[in-house]
Amino acid sequence: MLFLQFSFGQKTFPKTTEWLKNNVRSMGGRAVLVILKDGRIVYNHSENNLSNIQKAGLKYFAKRQRKSRDEAVNDFTFTTREPIASCSKWLSAALIMTFVDDGKLNLEDTVGKFLPVLSKHEKGNITLKDCLAHLTAIDGGNLKESRQLISESQNMDQVINGIALLQMEGKPGHVFHYSSIGLQIAAAVIEKISGQDFKTLFNQRIAVPCGMKNTDFGEGKIPLAAGGAISTPEDYIHFLQMILQDGNYNGKQVISKESIIKMEQDYTKGARVAFTPDESGTLDYGLGEWILENGNGRANVVSSPGLFGSFPWINNKLNYAGFLFVLNINQKGREEKYEELQKIINVEIAN
Repeated sequence: MLFLQFSFGQKTFPKTTEWLKNNVRSMGGRAVLVILKDGRIVYNHSENNLSNIQKAGLKYFAKRQRKSRDEAVNDFTFTTREPIASCSKWLSAALIMTFVDDGKLNLEDTVGKFLPVLSKHEKGNITLKDCLAHLTAIDGGNLKESRQLISESQNMDQVINGIALLQMEGKPGHVFHYSSIGLQIAAAVIEKISGQDFKTLFNQRIAVPCGMKNTDFGEGKIPLAAGGAISTPEDYIHFLQMILQDGNYNGKQVISKESIIKMEQDYTKGARVAFTPDESGTLDYGLGEWILENGNGRANVVSSPGLFGSFPWINNKLNYAGFLFVLNINQKGREEKYEELQKIINVEIAN
């Protein structure tokens, strides 16, 4: 039965499979592509074609990743677990929105009332919405610098103390600076109001309800809310299914439909862009996710791609979700590949 379902999927998406075969080398040599529509996976295909140079590089860095040299070059499958970088932002924003649903937070709440040190340094008027939309106007430097501030701290309070000392580059809500800063502030806020750590909250409120058994925010002292998650194609497609189904997963309302819609609106119109990744171009931003195509009231297409190449997206017009799972540090031409893949799938899924 499973074989027949899988074979049917392949016949339905021949051009998608051809694209994956032709592009896997340039995407790191290993890829898993999963497509979900109408509550079920209609496509699940892996391609593994590492070059000798790619294998040598993976083996060289194996020890740093706490892997054996052989394990470092294993084929990718539906259950392979790897860091997903900024795909984490979508997960973290969803977690924050569960507190909004509970009435414990409001998107217009200012962070100073939860984190007084930010008020002492004239950052207390930043709203929770600003944090989720990269509109804090805090100069967090480039992505490496903002991550470094977090990774070199000993606890969440120390992180917030460090953020409090950073310079402002404008008025909150009016400057877009893509970084790890806003989501980390939001993470500190929910820790303060709940008395629980971020990792526990994520597990209780997102991972367990969505059946994400192999997703967490690592073993470090401080979770990097904007980029520290480790996940699998199987787990992340569960999360996307929940989002696509207006916050419902297997009969449980994980996040309200109202919150999903709020996440999928553009909050950056009119904001000055201080920093944005080169590949993002002129895209707009919602809460923890990029707006790939605007719609009427909520976005038609949303995504939260990661630095290591993984690309999750939801197409509300065609009512499907996709997740391209790769490990690839080469960013050249990545955006064009994402667009090309979506165009192919859009045609095949509509037929």
